[in-house]
Amino acid sequence: MSPAGQHPLLVAQYLRLREHIPALYGVLSVNAAILAYTHRGLAPGPLVLTVPAILIAICMIRMLVWMRPITATDLDPALVKMRMARVVALAVALSVAYVSWALMLDRYGGPDEHGHVAIFVAVTVLGCIFCLTFLPLAALLVAVAVLGTFLVYCFSVGSEVSIAGALNITLVTAVVVKILRDYYDSFVSLEVSQRELQIERRQAQALGEENARLAQTDALTGLPNRRYFFATLENLLENAGPDEVFTVGLIDLDRFKPINDTHGHAHGDRLLQVIGSRIKAQCPESAIIARLGGDEFGMIVMSGPEETEGITQILCKAIHEPVRIGDTLVSVGCSAGLAVYPETARQADLLFDRADFALYHAKRNKRGQSVRFSENLEKLIRSEQAIDAAIQTADLSNEVSLVYQPIVATDDLSPIAVECLARWTSPTLGAVSPEQLIASAERVGRAREVTLLLFDTALAALAQLPPSLRMTFNLSGYNLCDAETITALLKRMTDAGCDPSRLMFEITETSLITDLRMADRALRRLRETGACIALDDFGTGYSSLSSLHRLPLDMVKIDRSFAARLDESSGRRLITAIRNLARALSLECVIEGIETENQLISARLAGFTLVQGFFIDRPMPLSDLLERFSDLPGQESTRQTAAE
Repeated sequence: MSPAGQHPLLVAQYLRLREHIPALYGVLSVNAAILAYTHRGLAPGPLVLTVPAILIAICMIRMLVWMRPITATDLDPALVKMRMARVVALAVALSVAYVSWALMLDRYGGPDEHGHVAIFVAVTVLGCIFCLTFLPLAALLVAVAVLGTFLVYCFSVGSEVSIAGALNITLVTAVVVKILRDYYDSFVSLEVSQRELQIERRQAQALGEENARLAQTDALTGLPNRRYFFATLENLLENAGPDEVFTVGLIDLDRFKPINDTHGHAHGDRLLQVIGSRIKAQCPESAIIARLGGDEFGMIVMSGPEETEGITQILCKAIHEPVRIGDTLVSVGCSAGLAVYPETARQADLLFDRADFALYHAKRNKRGQSVRFSENLEKLIRSEQAIDAAIQTADLSNEVSLVYQPIVATDDLSPIAVECLARWTSPTLGAVSPEQLIASAERVGRAREVTLLLFDTALAALAQLPPSLRMTFNLSGYNLCDAETITALLKRMTDAGCDPSRLMFEITETSLITDLRMADRALRRLRETGACIALDDFGTGYSSLSSLHRLPLDMVKIDRSFAARLDESSGRRLITAIRNLARALSLECVIEGIETENQLISARLAGFTLVQGFFIDRPMPLSDLLERFSDLPGQESTRQTAAE
């Protein structure tokens, strides 16, 4: 704040005085000249020429000083205070000098000249008081000095008329001083009110600016928030030139949710704060990075995809650096999706959706990398849209079915269990993969219906299988987080009267990432019936050890990608280590994807007792499966029971 702003009332007085002081000196000069003129032939020359000339010269000089243009220096409070004090002193001195000179002229002339002197005194005192309204001390001192001198003079002369006139002038002056004092008090009150109003406005403005800033800032990380991100994107699109190119990106943390669930939300928040600080430190001037919510961040980079990919790599490297929170050292990765303007889209929602789809593709297929939206992804989107449209009107009871793939013992290839695998044959699209079926069902809200329909089919098939065989049934992350689906599964198990120990529910590590706590709760409800739990695709996720330690598991199924490495010594050592880990935790272990005899032999040599794969059997309909197992003990009685 400027010095003037620190003393607003003092400066306001000074500015008002500047408007009136020149008039004060003008009144004194004109009155003096007129009084000298009326006494020119009566009083001595020095009194009518020399004295008024000196007084008028002083007034003219002071008038010119007060009339010069004002500068910023003139508003310095210390200088203003000094000038105000000088005004008080000069006002008293000049008024006394003028009155003393007038009273000296009163000795000359007749009644008219005496009356002129009295008028001169009255006009002088009233003029000075009016001009000094905004300096009450000076006005009061002038009134006291002038009227005091005049009263003393009148009483010394002894004329009743002079005394009466002096008293009248004094009375009028007192009233005028009172009125002007009230006016000055009103001026002070107004200035104070205006000052307070200005302060309130500035505070309101500052508060508004602060609220606006807070409304656009993420409270946890200090980064811009979702509102700021989309406002900036919309503004860019509105003002984008014909040749302008920029990139919209989405970054999502990998492995954050297991850390958040395992160590608690306080640790998760602290991790996000550290990551936010790293992002701010690494963010170039050409980029805007915002936290959109949870563990997702958005960025707008004023350049093409190549530069953006470079920035993304730098950010991902910074994010991946381990973070110590308390006594715990944690680390997360990240995946990113990019969409380029105007190549990909020209609207904010489409740009964001395309970047989001590219991110989704990265997390499913290229985790830990950045994926740029392309024509291939556009075709995939259209394919998903077609699947979603088909499943919304599909007669699922007639279009969805199950096939079964055996799980066998490595020593004699005797069947131990069968895995249920979903199949959907659409009248309009043809065969649709199980992954697309489940993903589309979740998107359109038919996931529970599909799961329960398949489970009914599985229970009916289980009743026809030999009692020695178990059946595994796959559950998605959506199923695990839907308590009503779990309740419906339990009810169907009870109604079917099946032996729960013959059922095993398979889950994948990626399905656990959605909500580990809810998944754990759902699995324990299923396991309490006597059913078993298997962790499928083990080794491809990011929470393997945590999953093995925390979840109520009975079996792990090693992903098929490891089977191809059974012919390598390093691959066998790795797979043997996984088997030993499972054995130490008292878990059954199945290796999937056995496609050759050599792989089967290597699996047997590595100590695996259970295998599954195309070399053993391909997935088959129930009729083929029953024929395949027709010679198993108990199969005949099972057929009779099923027929009855």
